[in-house]
Amino acid sequence: MNHIKSKLIVTASFAVFSHTTQAQSMLFERIYDETLAQASYIIANENKEAIVIDPKRDIDTYLKFAADNKLTIKYVTETHIHADFLSGSRELAKATNATLLLSDEGGNDWQYQFPHEGLKNNQQIALGNVQLKVMHTPGHTPESITFLVQDTQNPKTAAKAITGDFIFVGDVGRPDLLEKAAGVSGSQFTGAHQLFESLNQFSKLPKNTEIWPGHGAGSFCGKSLSNIPQSTLEQEMQSNKAFQLLHDKDAFTTFILDGQSEPPKYFAVMKQWNKQLRPLTIEVPKIAKLTGADVVKAQNKQVLIIDTRPKDEVAKGFIPGSLHIEGGKSFATFAGSLIDYNNQIILIAADKNVEDLTRKLMRIGLDNIYGYISDITFFNDLKTANIISADEVQQQMKNATVQLIDVRTVSEYESGHIKGFQNIPLNSLEKRASEINKNAPVLIHCQSGVRAAMAYSVLEKLGFKNILNYSGGINDWKAQKLPLTP
Repeated sequence: MNHIKSKLIVTASFAVFSHTTQAQSMLFERIYDETLAQASYIIANENKEAIVIDPKRDIDTYLKFAADNKLTIKYVTETHIHADFLSGSRELAKATNATLLLSDEGGNDWQYQFPHEGLKNNQQIALGNVQLKVMHTPGHTPESITFLVQDTQNPKTAAKAITGDFIFVGDVGRPDLLEKAAGVSGSQFTGAHQLFESLNQFSKLPKNTEIWPGHGAGSFCGKSLSNIPQSTLEQEMQSNKAFQLLHDKDAFTTFILDGQSEPPKYFAVMKQWNKQLRPLTIEVPKIAKLTGADVVKAQNKQVLIIDTRPKDEVAKGFIPGSLHIEGGKSFATFAGSLIDYNNQIILIAADKNVEDLTRKLMRIGLDNIYGYISDITFFNDLKTANIISADEVQQQMKNATVQLIDVRTVSEYESGHIKGFQNIPLNSLEKRASEINKNAPVLIHCQSGVRAAMAYSVLEKLGFKNILNYSGGINDWKAQKLPLTP
């Protein structure tokens, strides 16, 4: 039996989870981007030839790993046409002169529209002692494939299934994204039925088959993903509810479609760009530092200013009309939900954070960055946010003219909310702003204050004048032992 060593290396942008065979007959590495909760994989044979599965767009991560381990990247592939990030497959294949292998399953509407070598169900990819078998597993998407990886020098060891968005730890891929994000009417039911059949087929594999998914907790590609990186078929059959409904298609369909969150707006863009020809970005772009005069001039030309500073700092002074998106782990997801891809943008960020923010934006294709500034003291007419306490919220609730808005997700709201508050999730706030009277006070909150601060900037940018932000949110409300309504 092979002994396995594991390590976790965390940086601001990504984590590497090493799961490497000591005997060196097969190298298996999980690269994890915490910002999008997205996993990619590097697998190499005894001759140091490697295949990369589901690479992110800032490909220097893989190039460095290959150089450090003296690997030659021979193949680049992916499990499906992604909706939640811009794939780096073409960039990596271009940079390494590797062969690009992509699914040719799913029908005419789900074919990659650029040169590649096609993969079909049951096809084998030979990489020395490493063998990858293609398994067509539609449901999350029609073209979705799973790779069953086996070290032929150790045939008694469990196969590793690289499942993409087909199976997660504790969950399975949602089949409704094509309908909700790409507008393919009725496809969620077709997808659910395909997923049911794919899971039944997958369940026939050996129970010790290892499951290595494409996402962890925090991804919008499922509703209850675990932060555990890996599982087995046996474990999922015991604890994953979707597997426990594989005898009843109707019950499975109802369960799998119920409670799925509204996907971020940018998913529709990614779904198109990931199957079409587009300009390639091989290196992380260098963003120019601007002067105050540059910013004023750009603002007059409708360039969008994105303030990435912490919410408490922004509340003390922000440029009117700027959009606040705190530059933390979820920056890319919120940016993709709130920024129009047609906008040219300027970042407000500390010098040390610019590269990290640029990486996060390029992972979802937001490349149109005019520049950045780190100091806004040049601006003479900064505004401050109106932050209120729980006591003040209770006083405002007695005023019939105050509009009460909870900007959390639907599922968060339904799990417990402050009585009298209407739910308008942050992702849909701009679209639904007409439901709010600009001439009356509006009081907003979320769970911890991060999304409420962003919502404040959305409303301010739209011309709302009287905004109150209960920054403490539900976390503070609970700490005050105040009641919530189911």
